[in-house]
Amino acid sequence: MAKFEVYKSKNGYRWRLKAGNGEVVATGEEYTTKDGAIKGCEAVIRAATSAEIVEIKEV
Repeated sequence: MAKFEVYKSKNGYRWRLKAGNGEVVATGEEYTTKDGAIKGCEAVIRAATSAEIVEIKEV
């Protein structure tokens, strides 16, 4: 099962999304507070439920 990990970074907190096999599939920006990083995870969850896959064709 995928999971978000929130962790302390050099200047604040960050998050990463790991797949069930442990591979990191996404990372977030640095937040000044742990609560900010958690809210960032929640924003990704909300956005992903209605996101569509769009193929970009190179020119």
